Amino acid sequence: MNVRAIRGATTVEEDSESAIAESVCELLQEIFAANEIEHDSLISILFTSTPDLVATFPATAARALDLGDVPLMCAVEIAVPGALPKTIRVLVHTHSHKSLREISHIYLRGAKKLRADLAQ
Repeated sequence: MNVRAIRGATTVEEDSESAIAESVCELLQEIFAANEIEHDSLISILFTSTPDLVATFPATAARALDLGDVPLMCAVEIAVPGALPKTIRVLVHTHSHKSLREISHIYLRGAKKLRADLAQ
């Protein structure tokens, strides 16, 4: 098995705990399914969110997927003028049998425009 890093991003309609939780869970479930990730293969997950999202931590939402024993960390994205607002990004570190070219990076909702070449 190799260590792989899988990127993804999503957006929310509003800065609310429920909107963030829904988007984070949807994004992680899509990443896990597309990359055949099992819980025990996870190493850690890093979340970033744009400065306009303060209702809750993305990691708090991820714990609803039974990820309480996986190291989770949150940070704030750089406030670049013109950047896509209300965006949550994720970097999942995992063990995988997949090659780098087989890894699926997942971009959902409004975040599809961030990486149109990778968006699902």
